[in-house]
Amino acid sequence: AGLLPARPGAPEGRLATPAALAWRLQRGTLLGWTLAFAPAAVLFGSLADGAAALLGDDASTREILHRLGGEQALTDAFLAAMTGVFGLLAALYAVAAVLRLHAEETGHRAEPLLGHPVGRLRWAAGHLLTALAGPAALLATAACGLALGHGRGLPALLLACLVQLPAVWVLAAAAFTLYAVRPRAAPAGWALVTLCLLIGWVGPVLDLPARAMDLSPFTHVPKLPDPDPHWPPVAVLVAVAAGLLVLGLARLRARDLTT
Repeated sequence: AGLLPARPGAPEGRLATPAALAWRLQRGTLLGWTLAFAPAAVLFGSLADGAAALLGDDASTREILHRLGGEQALTDAFLAAMTGVFGLLAALYAVAAVLRLHAEETGHRAEPLLGHPVGRLRWAAGHLLTALAGPAALLATAACGLALGHGRGLPALLLACLVQLPAVWVLAAAAFTLYAVRPRAAPAGWALVTLCLLIGWVGPVLDLPARAMDLSPFTHVPKLPDPDPHWPPVAVLVAVAAGLLVLGLARLRARDLTT
């Protein structure tokens, strides 16, 4: 026996809500992704000004570049491409955060929690909040890193990064709906992100038709900085994500949980 008696624990735990528990489970992963985003963004930002120099001194190439708007146009295109890359990476995080619900259910850790006065929707909402807000934090980190590396104004890069969010939310909502409808189909969320990666990176090289390119929500995101961005598709993406979330929540509430 010890010299000092054991002290009683706190009468109430700190995790008073399902959202607090979800944050406790997910915060380490989000921190790890943030620490990876920051240096990568600084690196890519520092490479932006050298994008035109990579073309070399070929006269014909320089003439094409001049017609496109000069070296600044190529720098803008490089930064727009990088914001798209960070958007796809943020989608990977979002799907991973959503699939934590699947892991909690199949690991039989959700059942004891739902045995108390905690509804399924409140339980799922905590993880969904992290899956939707976490990418915003990651993309804001990317914008700060790009601005630091490139020396360009933060507001423009912040908008260019955050405009990727609706596409990220569509993929997160689709992954959640797959899980809610049929838990065994939950890993298909990774296939959706992989498809978007292939369309974004390989599609232009293979000259895929517009219908194939349109399968990726990132195709419909404005490529900022753009002097004349097209905003209606952004609203459509937000509406699609909201509709998928409502469908998924309704299905999760109705189906039996894995026991």
